[in-house]
Amino acid sequence: MKMRKKHDLFQLDPSQILVLGFLIVIMIGAILLNLPIASRNGQSVGFINAFFTATSAVCVTGLVVVDTGTHWTVFGQTIIILLIQVGGLGFMTMGTFIAFLFGKKITLKERLVMKEALSQFSMSGIVRFTKYILITTFIIESIGAILLSFKFIPRFGWIKGIAYGIFHAISAFCNAGFDLIGNFSSLTGYVDDILVNFVICTLIIGGGLGYTVILEMITKKRFSRFSLHSKMVLSSTIILIVVGVVAIFLLEYNNPDTLKNLSFKGKFISSMFQSVSPRTAGFNTLPIDKMTMASIFFIILLMFIGGSPAGTAGGIKTTTAGVLILTIISVIKGKDDTEIFNRRIAKELINRALAVIGIAMMIVIIMTILLSITEVGFEFIEILFEVVSAFGTVGLSMGITSKLTHIGKILIAVTMFAGRVGPLTIAVALAKKQKKEKACIRYPEDKVIVG
Repeated sequence: MKMRKKHDLFQLDPSQILVLGFLIVIMIGAILLNLPIASRNGQSVGFINAFFTATSAVCVTGLVVVDTGTHWTVFGQTIIILLIQVGGLGFMTMGTFIAFLFGKKITLKERLVMKEALSQFSMSGIVRFTKYILITTFIIESIGAILLSFKFIPRFGWIKGIAYGIFHAISAFCNAGFDLIGNFSSLTGYVDDILVNFVICTLIIGGGLGYTVILEMITKKRFSRFSLHSKMVLSSTIILIVVGVVAIFLLEYNNPDTLKNLSFKGKFISSMFQSVSPRTAGFNTLPIDKMTMASIFFIILLMFIGGSPAGTAGGIKTTTAGVLILTIISVIKGKDDTEIFNRRIAKELINRALAVIGIAMMIVIIMTILLSITEVGFEFIEILFEVVSAFGTVGLSMGITSKLTHIGKILIAVTMFAGRVGPLTIAVALAKKQKKEKACIRYPEDKVIVG
């Protein structure tokens, strides 16, 4: 009996397995990227830079310390895109895919981890759901790759054009933001290209919606039949995109470094792209460091919110922000319940949303203070932008990433990891606490002055 208790001490719960799994994948990626064969100059990039790049890829962020298109060899770029795919789908989903290939059965423990990784409410049908995720992901990425190849093949040739199409389709759907164009230019060369902007935006939005919503859209088709979660995700996504387009269009309209010299079509397309991309994608068609301070701060807000749960996006998530806003509206109106689409949101979900937002703000504040100490030569807004971009797993930057000190790179890498894994483990931990507290003694209620 004692032996069993001792053995139980070494049993990892699903949230711990997820954290450990991501760390293992990052370390493997860092070791491979640090090999001389991964760099075009034939020299090791240095473990800190390799670790940073691997973390950015697995956490589907897109912040880079060396240019992806010019520094890495085909081997290095292949490792990066594989890390992005594993990070986007989740290592458990990829593990399940490998299990399918070899005919291995999925154990109960593995199903529990899959449930946590995919933010599902139960284990019922979790393996079937994972199969849908894999099939849907590969179909969407394949279509995106084909469409992008129509633009890349004429410019780069057949082999390189197809490879570029595949790389950017995976990077966009996984909301990673890595590109192969070169010279840290991202997609600025396609600022008014309708096809590239439309395909990349569609892939970003698709990955940011979450697999649950995508599958409901495919199977249920009508909005009225969707779950409350899907209705909230779609509504908040549309609102954020529309508000973002209008805000950036107006704020940058007369800026000679961004929109002023573009046609009306170019202005609209660029505004739309820059409204979608900060929702954890990391691509940009406008130079971020040349945008107005108002636009930069607005983008920081979009990055902090991020995408939606159970997908490839980061940030506090649209549903979390939605629950907070709806709760504020309910309090202002004097209502006891938070309501939307004729449904009442449970109090424990409101508490969880407040906790996630509070912890996210603490991480951003602490990391911004630490980087303000270690990175002396940068302005505060540049550091804040970098930290929020890392936490939201966005990948946009005002151009300071490659200039960070080793300590700064480590801090940003930790922030990326916290942004990718943190909210997931926080949600799991809170759920466990709430279950335990049901059996606890409740103290008498009292009042404090608030506000």
